[in-house]
Amino acid sequence: MILHVIQAQYVDHYKIYVVFNDNKEGVIDLEDVIVQDSRAIFKELVDVEKFKRFIVKADTVVWENGLDLAPEFLYEKLKK
Repeated sequence: MILHVIQAQYVDHYKIYVVFNDNKEGVIDLEDVIVQDSRAIFKELVDVEKFKRFIVKADTVVWENGLDLAPEFLYEKLKK
């Protein structure tokens, strides 16, 4: 099955609630990803106000600055 994010909403800090097309759902904490990655596109999202501004597009979560994370990556984060 090819995974797709069908819904996502901001929860708190660097946490988002995600629903996948296989009905798995839950809260994913992305703090380690956002804070530890040194690339500029991630550093912009250290500002929680910017982190909050994302949409579901192209079957995953996409931020205003163009960052998107593969649905498979998000799915694995949810399983942990």
